This record gives sequence, C-alpha cells and structure tokens, in this order.
Amino acid sequence: MSYYDSAARRFNAEMSSLLDKHVIVKTVAGEKYEGVLLGYETSRYSVVLGDVRDPSGEVYPRVVLYGHVISEIRLTEAPLDMGELARRLEEVFPKMVKYMPEARLILVMDRIRVTERGVEGSGPIAERVRTIYERFVEEWRSKHRA
Repeated sequence: MSYYDSAARRFNAEMSSLLDKHVIVKTVAGEKYEGVLLGYETSRYSVVLGDVRDPSGEVYPRVVLYGHVISEIRLTEAPLDMGELARRLEEVFPKMVKYMPEARLILVMDRIRVTERGVEGSGPIAERVRTIYERFVEEWRSKHRA
C-alpha cells in the first residue's frame, strides 16, 4: 500500500464525515453558500447542498456546485469526538470496545457499530450503547454551542 493510497483514503474519509453536516462552501469567485452537504462526486468533488442560503440571502432546497468552482468547504460545527465516546463506552463495557479512528467507527462486542450518525444494532446491549451515545451527543452539542 502506498502513501498516496493512505492519503486519498483519509481525504475521502474526511469528505464522508462532512455528509449531513452544515457547511459553508466558498467559490473561486468569493461567493459563500451555506447549507447541509447531501452528497459529493468523488472524481471532481462537485457537491450537492440542501436548504441552501446563497450570498444574496435567497434560500433554495437544493444547489449543485461543480468542483471546478469550489475553493473551500468549511464545517460550521465541531465534529463529534469519537475517541472520547469510545473511552466512555469502555468504562461501561471494559475490553469490549474497539475504536478505529481512520474510519471514525466504534465497535462494541464486535457487533454493535457506532458512528457519528448513530448506533447500529439491536437488543439490550445496543439500547445501552444508544443511551450512552445520545447522552454523549447532547453533552457534546451543548458544550460546543456555548
């Protein structure tokens, strides 16, 4: 595996982590579009934004910005600290939590998946993980809004 593969994989993971988040996209012309990143195209990095406010204040349900006009994409909210969440889960489930920072993924007991988007799994243990996750997200958001 080459360094380029690792760097490209990290870049794509970072782009994926922006999905469903509120972002500001600045164009090469200096215009700023604010909205929720709904999707992106990996070869040219064109993006689709939802609930978009353009520079004049107009609001649109969807806007497509082509990669060649984008100069930067800014995340407006702090990303969830998955490492801290993994530590909290480890307190409740000792030696049963695996955190994969490059994928921003936590596995509990090798079967319950936790990402920034939520908890995947069913049963009483998954419900306990979901409760911890929801409490953590609430604390994290209130801490980063203040």
